[in-house]
Amino acid sequence: MKTMKQKLREQSLFWKLFVLTVVIVVSVTLATTYQTIRMAESLFIDTFSITNEKVLNQITGTLDSYNYSVIRTSNQLQNSVNMRNMLSQAQSNSDMMNVYYDLYNRLEAVKTTLDPYEVTLRVTGVNGVTLSTGRPLWEDTEQSLQLQGMIENRREEPRRMHYDYIESENEPREQLIVASTQIMDRITGVIYGAVYLTIREEDFREFYSRFTSPGNDVFMLDQSGIIVSSNRTELIGTQSIELLQHVRGMNGADYVNAEFLGEEHIIVQEEIPAFDMHIVNTIDRSVVTEGVIDRSRIIFTSGAIALVAILIIYIFSRRWTGALSRLVTQIGDTSKYEFDQKVSVVGTYETKQIGLAFNHMLDELHAYVDQLVTTQKQKRNAELESLQQQINPHFLYNTLTSVKFMISQGSKEEAAATITSLISLLQNTIANVNEMNTVNQEIDNLKHYVFINHRRYGERVTVNYFIADDCKEIPVPKLFLQPFVENAFFHGFNEKKSGTINVMVWKEANKLFAEVMDNGDGMVLQKDSAFPEKRQKRQQFSGVGIRNVHERIQLIYGDSFGVQLTSEPQEGTRVRIELGVLEGQDQQQSPPAP
Repeated sequence: MKTMKQKLREQSLFWKLFVLTVVIVVSVTLATTYQTIRMAESLFIDTFSITNEKVLNQITGTLDSYNYSVIRTSNQLQNSVNMRNMLSQAQSNSDMMNVYYDLYNRLEAVKTTLDPYEVTLRVTGVNGVTLSTGRPLWEDTEQSLQLQGMIENRREEPRRMHYDYIESENEPREQLIVASTQIMDRITGVIYGAVYLTIREEDFREFYSRFTSPGNDVFMLDQSGIIVSSNRTELIGTQSIELLQHVRGMNGADYVNAEFLGEEHIIVQEEIPAFDMHIVNTIDRSVVTEGVIDRSRIIFTSGAIALVAILIIYIFSRRWTGALSRLVTQIGDTSKYEFDQKVSVVGTYETKQIGLAFNHMLDELHAYVDQLVTTQKQKRNAELESLQQQINPHFLYNTLTSVKFMISQGSKEEAAATITSLISLLQNTIANVNEMNTVNQEIDNLKHYVFINHRRYGERVTVNYFIADDCKEIPVPKLFLQPFVENAFFHGFNEKKSGTINVMVWKEANKLFAEVMDNGDGMVLQKDSAFPEKRQKRQQFSGVGIRNVHERIQLIYGDSFGVQLTSEPQEGTRVRIELGVLEGQDQQQSPPAP
């Protein structure tokens, strides 16, 4: 069973692409949703601002109508000769009742112009005569003096109508908007009185209240920032420098986005010269757009689209990358099957092409390996054949010299046996070019070699053979024992004059073991190695040395097989050879000795 970590590693390409795609889709969705909401808000605000600008124009028109009625009433009073006489000439006590009566009738007649509005008309004369229509909204106390002072201070514009905000002295106190101007003789310019037209703020508010709604407010703002009138009654009479700055900073723009009362607002304004005020419309963005733009629905729709897109991406990405992941897994597992298992050619066009190319590469690799094995085998045979031809001339010379000496001494039978052993040895080393021999053949060759050496040097070194019966027909590499016996003969008994060499061969399971042991001088091995420390000059039968045998065995059987040497000075040497069993392999037997 594969672990989760292995599965994730095998599908890492899919998950990397999928996560990257999800991040991109989510980012695009968030950006698109945000931009859609902003565009919807912007479009709505532009439309709303245009609408509110038209609303302000309607409110301005209504205020202009009211101002026109106020000015008309003032002009009617100023054009009345009787009104001028009543307000400018001194009157006796006996005539005062008649003056007030006539003045009241005159005011009632003029006031008909203001009938559509809940306005109180009041006139004062320089002779002290004062009269009002309707119930008085403020008394002749501090507020009267305040308004009188305002008029006195406006002598540079005596003909202009001025609008002011005050609070009445009545209980409960009322906010009032007073229009005031001076009355003068048009010819001489002599001022003989003043007229005040007062309207309650709550009545004045009716001019625009129908155009307001939650989050959509209207403010009448004078030049000092005082809020004269508004549907936000809690702010009436307060000074808002913040709003005044926004209004003055518009510089002809249709609207501005600005912070007001701690919230983001859209501000639209219209200046009313007749009132010397600004009418300001503020729209709370969050309140107004919340009721018009369904953010939740936009977000839900965008999220649903993103989820569908991610699902589609997941399905197709999994399908397209799945074949590639399986291909990668199969390629990774190829070495486990010694490159014999081809990969599946499935999936997209690209993965199919990769699979076909990999399978073709495997075919080429197998062909190359087969050719390489054949070439190596031919090379080994050639090397072995060459080695077999490299008979040490000294060995032949000394052997033949020994035979000649035997004949001269009359030991013809011994000479004939020596020549017979030499012929058999030459047949198996030179004539037989096979790489493999049976164990029996190798032991026979070894016995011929030992026999010749005994004839030459005497029998001071005894050789014993212990060969298991079930091993005799097992094929083994040619000359795999002779180099070790040769080394024992010529290098193992230099200090010791005699000794024994034991040759053993046996089989365990599917392995063949051979050992060559002597009780001679021994040697010093290389550090971390199983071979002699220094190469010594050796009188070898052929050039097949210890390392050559070790490398040939590993080449044939694998790295786990080979030669192991153990030796101690004066204790002897032990050579252990481990081979595989190649039973059943066809062998070409060496020709029999003549």
